[in-house]
Amino acid sequence: MEDGTIYLVLAAAFGLFMAWGIGANDVANAMATSVGAKVLTIRRAVMIAAVFEFAGAVLAGGEVTATIRSGILDMETVGHDARRLVLGMLASLLAAGVWLLIASRRGWPVSTTHSIVGAIVGFGIAAFGWSTVQWSGLLRIASSWIVSPLLAGVAAYLLFRTVQWLILDRCNPLESAKRYVPYYIFLAGFIMSLMTMLKGLKHVGLALTTAQAYLLAALIGTVLMLIGRSIIARLRFDPTVEREAHYANVERVFAVLMVVTACSMAFAHGSNDVANAVGPVAAVIAAVGSGGEIGQQAPIPSWVLLLGAVGIVVGLLTLGQRVIATVGQEITQLTPSRGFACELSAAGTVVFASAMGLPISTTHALVGAVLGVGMARGMAALNLAVVRTIFLSWIVTLPIGGLLAILFFWIMNAIF
Repeated sequence: MEDGTIYLVLAAAFGLFMAWGIGANDVANAMATSVGAKVLTIRRAVMIAAVFEFAGAVLAGGEVTATIRSGILDMETVGHDARRLVLGMLASLLAAGVWLLIASRRGWPVSTTHSIVGAIVGFGIAAFGWSTVQWSGLLRIASSWIVSPLLAGVAAYLLFRTVQWLILDRCNPLESAKRYVPYYIFLAGFIMSLMTMLKGLKHVGLALTTAQAYLLAALIGTVLMLIGRSIIARLRFDPTVEREAHYANVERVFAVLMVVTACSMAFAHGSNDVANAVGPVAAVIAAVGSGGEIGQQAPIPSWVLLLGAVGIVVGLLTLGQRVIATVGQEITQLTPSRGFACELSAAGTVVFASAMGLPISTTHALVGAVLGVGMARGMAALNLAVVRTIFLSWIVTLPIGGLLAILFFWIMNAIF
């Protein structure tokens, strides 16, 4: 393809820019609850997120990437004009990256999935017409944006109700916490490990049967449970602090659990949202590498997932603190027990959706989980004004992504 090298360089640069935006904005969904609950400082949250976001993107990111690359536009129709496809994917990456830069600097937690999907649809309509968009595939993706907060909300509600029933409502909640929190640690480790085994490790050449995956996930969950139980046993509790803050000692036990769920959420976010950056890059590579012919499926080079992972981590380190502070402090007053229910429910929803190939919004999952915990405690516990603002950002992001992509496509089309 003519100008193929230039397209590849631009794809790598714009993909890195988009991944940077994901790290700057969306990683707040993984770590903000831990920061808001005062379990982790922002510095420690950033360090933990960097490790697990990177691992999730590299190990489990390929499944969703296939959906972003070829599930939105009719690739057989678009593939006959690879030049416009390449320019459109470049425009989509740049459009989404610019919007995320604006939002991150202002501390707005917007959906990166909305940004890139809206951009791809916008350029597709402008370049090839309405019929090019795979509306059935887009409907499947859009439905996941509705289903994911509902699933996460229900899961968080039920999970926090078990916490209330097993621990908080008992006559001796501290002893109940010591007894049951290790089992919640097992659940967090099991969920994260199982999805990694079933859908992630094949990208690094390690294939496991379903039975082997369940067994190994249970083993990992058990090891984490034993480690957590050992850490909890070493904690020293001061009965006098209960006078100042009810359940203060119980929340210290849950703080151990929140570290595990924070890692789980960061891994889940990396596995799902890396697709938003590297999916269009993979489409460009396939078009250039095949001399202009592109089909529904194309292999995703390992270096592309690595590029997305690096971009996410750099964005997190440079600008991620702003949105982390916004989400962690303004949606609701969090404690470790509440934050645990939010994080684990959202992580389970996101990793499950990643395994199914659905590029859901991590923002949707987390907000749904927070609403679920809020309903378990009463709606007065939520800052509904902030929730409304987040809902509005979801609505605005789609058209903005599409309009910016159309603008950049026209500019690139004129240049090339």
